[in-house]
Amino acid sequence: MGQTVINSKHVNIIAAEINAKNNQIQSAIELLDGGDTVPFIARYRKEMTGGLDDTQLRQLEERLGYLREMDDRRETIIKAIEEQGKLTDALKQSIMSAETKTRLEDLYLPYKKKRQTKAQKARLAGLEPLLQQIIDAPTADVDELASEYIHSNGDDETLHVKDAAAALDGARQIALEDLSEDADLIQELRDWLWGQGVVISKVMKGQENDNKAARFKDYFEFSEAINKIPSHRMLALLRGRNEGVLSINIDHADVLDENMLLHPAMGRLVKHTGWDIEQSEWLNRTTELAWKAKLQLKLNLQLLSHLREQSDEAAIQIFNRNLKDLLLAAPAGGLVTLGLDPGFRTGVKTVVIDANGKLLDTAVIYPHAPQKQWEQAKQVLVKLCQKHDVKLIAVGNGTASRETDQLAAEIIKQNHDIKAQKIMVSEAGASVYSASALAAAEFPDLDVSYRGAVSIARRLQDPLAELVKIDPKAIGVGQYQHDVNQAQLTKALGDCVEDCVNKVGVDVNTASAPLLKYVAGVTDSVAQEIVKYRDANGSFKNRKQLLKVARLGDKMFEQCAGFLRIRNGEQPLDQSAVHPEAYPLVNNMLEHMNTQIEQVIGQMGPLSQLNPSDFANDQYGVTTIKDVIEELKKPGRDPRGEFKTATFDDQVHEIKDLKIGMRLEGVVTNVTAFGAFVDVGVHQDGLVHISELADQYVKDPADVVKAGQVIKVRVLEVDPQRKRISLSAKSGDGSQAKVSSQSDKKTVHSKTSQSQRRSSKNNQNNSANQGAFAGALADAFKKAKK
Repeated sequence: MGQTVINSKHVNIIAAEINAKNNQIQSAIELLDGGDTVPFIARYRKEMTGGLDDTQLRQLEERLGYLREMDDRRETIIKAIEEQGKLTDALKQSIMSAETKTRLEDLYLPYKKKRQTKAQKARLAGLEPLLQQIIDAPTADVDELASEYIHSNGDDETLHVKDAAAALDGARQIALEDLSEDADLIQELRDWLWGQGVVISKVMKGQENDNKAARFKDYFEFSEAINKIPSHRMLALLRGRNEGVLSINIDHADVLDENMLLHPAMGRLVKHTGWDIEQSEWLNRTTELAWKAKLQLKLNLQLLSHLREQSDEAAIQIFNRNLKDLLLAAPAGGLVTLGLDPGFRTGVKTVVIDANGKLLDTAVIYPHAPQKQWEQAKQVLVKLCQKHDVKLIAVGNGTASRETDQLAAEIIKQNHDIKAQKIMVSEAGASVYSASALAAAEFPDLDVSYRGAVSIARRLQDPLAELVKIDPKAIGVGQYQHDVNQAQLTKALGDCVEDCVNKVGVDVNTASAPLLKYVAGVTDSVAQEIVKYRDANGSFKNRKQLLKVARLGDKMFEQCAGFLRIRNGEQPLDQSAVHPEAYPLVNNMLEHMNTQIEQVIGQMGPLSQLNPSDFANDQYGVTTIKDVIEELKKPGRDPRGEFKTATFDDQVHEIKDLKIGMRLEGVVTNVTAFGAFVDVGVHQDGLVHISELADQYVKDPADVVKAGQVIKVRVLEVDPQRKRISLSAKSGDGSQAKVSSQSDKKTVHSKTSQSQRRSSKNNQNNSANQGAFAGALADAFKKAKK
């Protein structure tokens, strides 16, 4: 397979966009074209790329794909126009210099094959000269000019010009088509509208009093600058339109002035065409029609599409960021865990799993209404905790979660021999996992209802290992995730999971196939083969054994080996992130120190004495050597930080318990463009609007908080009827806002939004609720602050 030629223009464009040097981009593209994965390049090819990180490499990869697609389309367009014999040097230059796909299609539109239009028929009828005559003589009598073009044209009646009116109509159709396909005019108007245009929404007739439309009430009479409207607001408008509640239009800001007599676009059209519309009523009317019937519609579609793409990208970035925070949440570790999946009528499904996530025991208890077997339930839990020496109790945050949490608290308080810590855990997506083929294969004989409890317990032990089994869209930390481009969302989330998995590393002897498939270079089928080989031959003793796995060749081994760890194997380096290709480098270091790997691995002292430049050569650069030394100091170090939990107020269980001014500790469950949702210990998450996140101005909520972070908040407003809680993270006295010991942004496990639990349908509802809430946020919080 031949190497793809690297376009120097692509290198220049991408280098400027991601703030890197051309040689860095050149090297990265060569590696990607050679089949290397982003995690592998980011971790093991820093020398070649100048240290580009995974985020930069993802941006590079995406942009490179776009530019190459444009080049392919450019070639296709040039070839098509050339075949028509209409390709001029000027047109070719315009096509070659086009910077967007939209501009390319604008240039191609006049030459694109299409059904015969009214304008084309008018041209065939010989009416093009009439249009030019009217333009050249704006004061002339158009009817008199048109009378000269009345004729019959052979047997084709469609080419007959029966009267002056028909001739003038044909000339106008030609004018309208010319203007609507004038790429330079369209570009000029598009840039003009982007700089000075507004998005205008109105309620559709008959929807004013519809209950379904109430969520979009803030957009019934709404306008905002097109280049400033935030993504969440744009997505809310698009959702309102899709539901038949709102109409959306893009126009120049001056149209909001009721005294406007002449649309500002008319002046730009006259300047571009040179037409004298003051002297010619016919040209004036044609110009108006060109704008209203052709250009404005085209520009609306293009600009709305651009806004949609921008909003999708922003929403996907937010989802990506939240997902990354959850996946990289600190694990509670390998401890025996009691998992509780709360419920009222159907009971609380209870499981116990060992330190490795293996199912040990199951039970179902009915402590809540209607059965109210509180004491019996406590007895069951106490016996399970004592029998298996339970160290962690994971309580799912669904229905009856607070009541179940209280139950767990009582057994810990009343039984001093139970040394367990209880933690509220998000159960978003647990039901999706329960009903999946993966869960059925893992627990073929276990009732579906218990599988959710297993998932809840396991995600406390190791959130990354468990959450990779669930479709990221079902985890419920997105913003409008069901509205955005699903293909782009799926790819972005897949990339996010891949980066997180490879950042942490994977124990090849315990990892599931769903986790292994995210290791750099490993495909779904090879992940299954790794598990199959492990089941047939026992644990891997060294990394070299991976080459015995079916379909795992040298290239895949190169990509994945450094991310697959082997604990207590034959080669101590196999438990670290040191790549096998660097083992000779380590041996050279050991010879230099006159020692064995067992004496120095994990030891800071001896390794700190090494000078990286002493070992640098053509194969290993100083950056690589420094990375190897740091990894040897702390082999297989988990980057996810220390496990911490929030402390909820014991007096707060329901929304009615909240009082304005109350200060609480909470956990950030979701970060959006307009603020952060925080669990403060009740069934509904509260919202800290972006204006209330800190004492200073906050441009992006992600600059201040992230999912899983523990923060101090103050209750601003409580609306039990609508189940809404307004919170503030401001200090209240003008000093720096108090964010708990999480200022270093370590992640914790916590409950996510109550409306995010159970199923992707609920996730969609949650997104809708947040979207509707977003529209009225500014006013609501201004009032709250007063």
